[in-house]
Amino acid sequence: MPVAPWPPANPEQLGGSFTKLGWIGFFVQLALLTVPLLLALYMLFGFAPDSPARRGIDLSNYLSWGSLIVTIFTAIWFFRYPRLGRRIADGDPKLSGAGVLKTVWIGIWAGAIGIVFSMLMLFTESSRILFVMLANPQTGLMVSPNIGGDPNLSLSALDGISLLTLLILLTAELVVLGLSMWLLYSTATPASTKTAKAAA
Repeated sequence: MPVAPWPPANPEQLGGSFTKLGWIGFFVQLALLTVPLLLALYMLFGFAPDSPARRGIDLSNYLSWGSLIVTIFTAIWFFRYPRLGRRIADGDPKLSGAGVLKTVWIGIWAGAIGIVFSMLMLFTESSRILFVMLANPQTGLMVSPNIGGDPNLSLSALDGISLLTLLILLTAELVVLGLSMWLLYSTATPASTKTAKAAA
């Protein structure tokens, strides 16, 4: 890919892209983060510590919230883009093409890490649910463990919360990756190349 010279030929257009996509990415992630945060509060405070559902939480239930941390980071990172866009549009002499590209690449790598982490946790959680279903009698499934039963061989609302959280966070990280790739293309591709492609 040819690398655009710096400063860009059209700093207002590039700065506008950073501002617009930065706000879009930030508010989309903020909206998607609301549901996992509410579900996390429900998981932590909706069950008594000694309830069978809370005793049934294993390591994968806790690790599934690791994706939440990555999504919070990318949301904060996208919050930086509008300010960066204004600096690009104003022709800030302290900015460099390498520095802007580095900022975009950090967003790309953070989104990619969040996607990989969420997918690994989805495979882990879905495998656990399949194991529980196979371990229980095929004529019926124990959704909540009986008194004295093994909570690790039962399913509860927490398993559904974990899966829904991972799916929402995976959606957020896919949005992050898509918007970041568009910003990378806008920053790294010379304006002449874009004009030629548009004319073709």
